[in-house]
Amino acid sequence: MSKGYAILGVLAAFVIVGCVSSSKFDELFKPNWSFDHFTYEGDVLHMKLDNYSGAGFSSKNKYLFGKVTVQIKLVGGDSAGTVTAFYMSSDGPYHNEFDFEFLGNTTGEPYIVQTNVFVNGVGNREQRLNLWFDPTKDFHSYSLLWNQRQVVFLVDETPVRVHSNLEHKGIPFPKDQAMSVYSSIWNADDWATQGGRVKTDWSHAPFIASYRGFEINGCECPDAVAASDNMKRCSSSGGQKRYWWDQPTLSELNLHQSHQLLWVRANHMIYDYCSDASRFPAPPLECQHHRH
Repeated sequence: MSKGYAILGVLAAFVIVGCVSSSKFDELFKPNWSFDHFTYEGDVLHMKLDNYSGAGFSSKNKYLFGKVTVQIKLVGGDSAGTVTAFYMSSDGPYHNEFDFEFLGNTTGEPYIVQTNVFVNGVGNREQRLNLWFDPTKDFHSYSLLWNQRQVVFLVDETPVRVHSNLEHKGIPFPKDQAMSVYSSIWNADDWATQGGRVKTDWSHAPFIASYRGFEINGCECPDAVAASDNMKRCSSSGGQKRYWWDQPTLSELNLHQSHQLLWVRANHMIYDYCSDASRFPAPPLECQHHRH
């Protein structure tokens, strides 16, 4: 084998090992509940909420590290009281979880995007922002990038939140529990819109969220494999960077991404738990050390 082909072979292995990717819903996901609330139009999945039920789907497998992306067109018109969620979560009372929650609003008012991070069963890390576009007019991509150094929430590849590994400061980081990928739509008019003051108007039902462009590019973790073994299998070690998510360039945001995040925070963030003295008279420890 020539040196050139050998190099190509190494690069191919680097790209493929541990990666699962598909744009087809049924190759990666399955409906979880209210099967009759799903309809398909080519590569587009529609999921509805009516006054009988919401609906939800989950990935067929669990993953440890990598990136998940889905393109969503959110409920249009008067969506007050509704929540559409896209998130990753492990199992059990001490689970880890990364949330995108899209909080519906009355016609003409902006959608609010709420993100949250749970570590060992503890959440209460909400941030809220308004988007810089109308998410009901077209599809936009929402992604979660996860490695041993950071969790990055992205909208159309623009970072809107970073949760960094601060274990050296004694702060737990979610890195040892495989997660499933979920999405759901449901009625949450007790809190979702203006603190629950605006209720769902069922005369506008059904409320429909549409999906396409499903991508999971991560390390698949079979249930039969112990968590400690999955941790070893899905992490690069011994100086060999087998997995793309362990590249040094992904250990933190690059300069352009850092500027993007600062722009989002300055122009679109409307709530940050780190700044909520009424809930946290003493700022949570991670808030004292995060750079963003």
